[in-house]
Amino acid sequence: MKIIILGAGQVGGTLAEHLAGEANDITVIDCKGERLRQLQDRLDIRTIQGYGSFPHVLKQAGAQDADMLIATTSSDEVNMVACQVAYSCFKTPTKISRVRASAYLNRKELFGPEGFPVDVLISPEQVVTEHITRLIEYPGALQVLDFSRGLARLVAIRATIGGPLVGHELSFLREHMPRIDTRVAAIFRQDRPIIPQGDTIIEDGDEVFFIAATDHIRAVMSELQPLERPYKRIFIAGGGNIGFRLAQTLESRYQVKIIERNKERCVELSENLKRAIVLQGNAANKELLLEENIDDIDVFCAVTDDDEANIMASLLAKRLGVRKVMTLINNPDYVDLIQGGEIDVAISPQQTTIGSLLTHVRRGDVVNVHSLRRGAAEAIEAIAHGDARSSKVVGMRLDEVPLPEGTTIGAIVRHNEVLVAHDHVRVQPDDHVILFLVDKTRIREVERLFQVGLTFF
Repeated sequence: MKIIILGAGQVGGTLAEHLAGEANDITVIDCKGERLRQLQDRLDIRTIQGYGSFPHVLKQAGAQDADMLIATTSSDEVNMVACQVAYSCFKTPTKISRVRASAYLNRKELFGPEGFPVDVLISPEQVVTEHITRLIEYPGALQVLDFSRGLARLVAIRATIGGPLVGHELSFLREHMPRIDTRVAAIFRQDRPIIPQGDTIIEDGDEVFFIAATDHIRAVMSELQPLERPYKRIFIAGGGNIGFRLAQTLESRYQVKIIERNKERCVELSENLKRAIVLQGNAANKELLLEENIDDIDVFCAVTDDDEANIMASLLAKRLGVRKVMTLINNPDYVDLIQGGEIDVAISPQQTTIGSLLTHVRRGDVVNVHSLRRGAAEAIEAIAHGDARSSKVVGMRLDEVPLPEGTTIGAIVRHNEVLVAHDHVRVQPDDHVILFLVDKTRIREVERLFQVGLTFF
């Protein structure tokens, strides 16, 4: 697939890295030559220095025969205009735009037949907000991913002593919970992937990925670690786009405080939030945090645009007695360094957003893609089409499907019913099949499984 990416920042660079390793023809445009040189030193891609919304720059990038344009610059306006130029001048088939400002996102008439020809809108702030919200809904989870409109969820959790399953074989789970069906899709032990079998023993410290119907998630979590009490009090450091969206989303269900340095922004926050308490000040000020009874806070979310400020405020809050700390980290090199110590969950906006973009790049009818473990693994939801003659999966038992090594099927969603994967289950037309790949370099093989042969037509 020939793809043009506008913007060589964190999101654009991370996307280029994902796609370049999958035999795509990638061209990255940015006005900053240094960013492009850094990418080209690491990746087999083409780069062009210039403004991505200019017609002659897009033409130089090969927009006339590109399959897709993905505009990820830091300017909403540049992204939107680039999509218009790609459509008007080059008839580029698929145009994806990153749009951050709610003033644009709230006006749907701006996009579509009568407005900017953007096929897919991506809002990193909204994606990150939803990600953090799910983590707050499931205390103890490291990652919570939705499939099939929320009917099924894939959850990552750290197994700890005190969980009934820890120290036992996986087969013990069915004996202990006969009425709840779940499947462990993968286990990471000291950063090494393990494809689980019935006799696999769960060890303390394992990072376990399991899939189940949404109604059963909490019950399965309680088998892997002592179930934490629900969160009530949330403290948000940073009143920017993400902090505001998060406070707005949570304030009706939780006691929310949000702290922001800028006085004018505090006024704006207080005018637009209904129940959340707005504080002006520095989130790394020990006296201020103590005055606000930080030791009674359940979750401290540091979501400013400054990684160092987020890390320092989070470490201080943790040492002052906060139960759980979640920290937004833009620099991917920091994520592995800090997660699992005093900082409980490190959130990478690039990795959180990347799945939304990959969903529209995957071949076959792929409706959901989630990047896992900083891009090393992937979970996808693909729809099975065709019949036994034209499809490589329809009509087959799950134990007969020729899956690439390191790939497991976690569940099938059929007519709004979640069927956890068992060998005897057969794939039917229009099934939503949820797969887990510990090696995402095998993604092309998985895509080919769900592409319909010509005999279907």
